[in-house]
Amino acid sequence: MEFDPDSTAVVVVDVQNGFCHPEGSLYAPASEEVVDPVTSLVSRAREAGASVVYTRDVHPPEQFEGNHYYDEFERWGEHVVEGTWDAQFHDRLDVRNEDYVVEKHTYDAFYQTGLEGHLDTYGIDDVLVCGTLANVCVLHTAGSAGLRDYRPVLVEDAIGYIEEEHREYALDHADWLFGEVLDRDEVAFQ
Repeated sequence: MEFDPDSTAVVVVDVQNGFCHPEGSLYAPASEEVVDPVTSLVSRAREAGASVVYTRDVHPPEQFEGNHYYDEFERWGEHVVEGTWDAQFHDRLDVRNEDYVVEKHTYDAFYQTGLEGHLDTYGIDDVLVCGTLANVCVLHTAGSAGLRDYRPVLVEDAIGYIEEEHREYALDHADWLFGEVLDRDEVAFQ
């Protein structure tokens, strides 16, 4: 499938130490395994002139204090806390000044961030979503993109997970409900 680089962005979700490094607080081996496929996809997109967006999940230490229900620390334990090594991008990523970095505080990279404004400013219609975790931040970000009338394409072999069935669920759900699923070798730029 061919994508117009002028209206396409690769959205790299949460490829951070906390998820993709063996010493990370929520490390998943399959998340580490997609770091190189993600960087390969980003490199091809850059060469073609497509936009690159990185999301970074970051939680201020007091974020969930006093919340009625939503508390990621209670569910997952403390992770990617603001200002820690855990919250930094994985060192194999090539994040550049011209890339757009979204700092997010929930599973959805559109929620209370500037992502939608950035994509609209640059005329983006198609988002190639990769990164981690398949059934959490990748799924919520891709679904949110679809609800905003972007075309979300989940790049199957560049998406990390905890359990294989979580990845399969997320991809099947996205393909059925709001997006498309492709492998990296099926992604081409015009």
